[in-house]
Amino acid sequence: RHRTQNPRPGPSPAAPYPESPAGARWGMRGSEGAGLARASPCHAGAALPALQSAPPIGMESHRIEDDQILASSMLRHGLGAQRGRLNMQAGSNEDDFFDGAWCAEDDTRAHWIEVDTRRTTKFTGVITQGRDSQIHDDFVTAFYVGFSNDSQNWVMYSNGYEEMLFHGNVDKDTPVLTEFPEPVVARFIRMYPQIWNGSLCMRLEVLGCPLSTVSSYYSQQNEVTSTDNLDFRHHSYKDMRQLMKVVNEECPSITRIYNIGKSSRGLKIYAMEISDKPGEHELGEPEFRYTAGLHGNEVLGRELLLLLMQFLCKEYQDGNPRVRSLVTETRIHLVPSLNPDGYEIASQAGSELGNWALGHWNEEGYDIFENFPDLASVLWAAEERKWVPHRVPNHHIPIPEHYLAEDAHVAVEVRAILAWMEKTPFVLGANFHGGEKLVSYPYDMARPPREGEGEATPDHAIFRWLAISYASAHLTMTETFRGGCHTQDMTNGMGIISGAKWHPRVGSLNDFSYLHTNCLELSVYLGCDKFPHASELQQEWENNKESLLTFMEQVHRGIKGVVTDQQGDPIANATIIVGGINHNMKTASSGDYWRILNPGEYRVVARAEGYNPSVKTCTVLYDIGATQCNFILSRSNWKRIREIMAMNGNRPIRRIPPGRPMTPQERMRLRQRMRQRMRLRQQMRQRMLNATTTGAPPHTGPHHLPPLRLQQHHLCPLEPAAAHRCHLGDRDLHRAGDRDGAGDGAGDGG
Repeated sequence: RHRTQNPRPGPSPAAPYPESPAGARWGMRGSEGAGLARASPCHAGAALPALQSAPPIGMESHRIEDDQILASSMLRHGLGAQRGRLNMQAGSNEDDFFDGAWCAEDDTRAHWIEVDTRRTTKFTGVITQGRDSQIHDDFVTAFYVGFSNDSQNWVMYSNGYEEMLFHGNVDKDTPVLTEFPEPVVARFIRMYPQIWNGSLCMRLEVLGCPLSTVSSYYSQQNEVTSTDNLDFRHHSYKDMRQLMKVVNEECPSITRIYNIGKSSRGLKIYAMEISDKPGEHELGEPEFRYTAGLHGNEVLGRELLLLLMQFLCKEYQDGNPRVRSLVTETRIHLVPSLNPDGYEIASQAGSELGNWALGHWNEEGYDIFENFPDLASVLWAAEERKWVPHRVPNHHIPIPEHYLAEDAHVAVEVRAILAWMEKTPFVLGANFHGGEKLVSYPYDMARPPREGEGEATPDHAIFRWLAISYASAHLTMTETFRGGCHTQDMTNGMGIISGAKWHPRVGSLNDFSYLHTNCLELSVYLGCDKFPHASELQQEWENNKESLLTFMEQVHRGIKGVVTDQQGDPIANATIIVGGINHNMKTASSGDYWRILNPGEYRVVARAEGYNPSVKTCTVLYDIGATQCNFILSRSNWKRIREIMAMNGNRPIRRIPPGRPMTPQERMRLRQRMRQRMRLRQQMRQRMLNATTTGAPPHTGPHHLPPLRLQQHHLCPLEPAAAHRCHLGDRDLHRAGDRDGAGDGAGDGG
């Protein structure tokens, strides 16, 4: 963390911040929370104490629009003034229209970059940064600052004797905070670079408190004030744990705190369950999850989930029917921080002063989101060999053995998440990120190009429905006329995109969840600023509140039911097959299942080992509420069939589905089997005829032929011994021949 502090002309009074009204209910207790729930430095009546800057005006978060940023010149179009935002990232090709800074066209000291706040603002400082580039090493080391109310007449910041030269960066990546000795009230602010390394390039953020209403009608529409009495501030690990404890004490009947494992440093990964019967899976009730903090420096999701816990508790107690319905019909799991180690690193630098990657990885250096088993490659390789679904299933693909080895390169946090996912039958989930504003859905891995096959999952239409349900309810996510955070809008105005088309990656949590479990998982990117200032949390909560509730409600869309046998006992791991969607689901240990589907009519099949399949037609409506579709399976005789096959060398019994035409090979094999059966029958008849001829008396002429009688379509002689042989089966002919003597004797005696 770098800070430039210039000498002050005189001491400045420092008044303590007034307590937040939320602190009375959700704040810390006793000395542990003293002084933590504070108002913004721009709060009315609050003075700015020493070393306490105002919040950012919105360069990084894009609250400052492109037409509010001007510059004296630009090196080329991809290095214009609009690229001069803090933490702006260059595109994959640095020579395109999306480079990583503002750069002047030449190396003279007359160049400047200007920001119009469109309101009277008390400026307290700036944060500067060099150019994002893999090739160039450009950054500004010293600059002047000017102010204006009309953009025509400028006053340079001075110390009373001369223009004050502020010191800037020492490298291109690390943000540097420069605080003004005394705040300046104006509308416009300009930076005049004087000394730089490499080319004249920079990125920046401006700190200031608005003193008047905004001049733009459109910007004024985004000024939202929350009416929810919640704790709008950043929470350390200790604060997070304490807040979850307070919520649990406020609503003990619907909340439960547990941990899913530990981080590399040994910090517990806490989760909160919200349900009418916490700690218990209720039959037919779907399991839902929100997770955040896989990347420790992307902190907005962490705070949104802490706010959501408070909101659900408060609204449930106040009798909000929508919240009560969610809590009683859904088992909700909220995990605010899956990478607590990374957050602790990022929070040390604080908002705006951590670079793009500080705290992104866990303690061991793993990107947790991309450290899951790559099952997409397994599935696609099997599909190329035509092994799906006979040898390799299209769902619940097993984890490769090498990944489960003790010496495998797997993060501790990922192992904890895997165990959590195996234990709980999740149906729907979302994980929160930062640095962009959109919703991403599987696949995240780009599939090798093949004719007639794309990167879409079998549930592509369902994933798009789920993604739109969040993006469309968000207050600003679909306002793509501003473009993307770093490049052009990749979502075609929808605010949603397939991960493979936007940012391909291997081994993501979303792909693994889809291919190994029943859970449909999406990624929500909450905004351009990974670590927004605490003063922005209230606005961000209002932006996302409706989306958070709407997305949870989607878990009740589609079909659900229970698969049992004829005695009513549940059948676990039964397969649920939906016609037209080449991706199946399995029942939980209690026999219940959930299948999220778009509105329509579906042919659904339930299969289980040792049972006959059952088929039903299920209709999904547009209204929220899953269609009940139960199945009762009867025992099959496949166990006996397998025993018979084992006795005959386990030769397979080919079954031709009814209604499907036979192939030429199948038709030829059928003819061969029929001919073989005919030959066997002829041989049996011949043996029977030979046996009859051998047992008859010597031929003495026509007058001595024994009388014949017609019986069972065979001509059998009336002589007892011959008739006895005629009526015996082929397998008893030899035994009958051995008893001929005894039989004849008995006949004579009779």
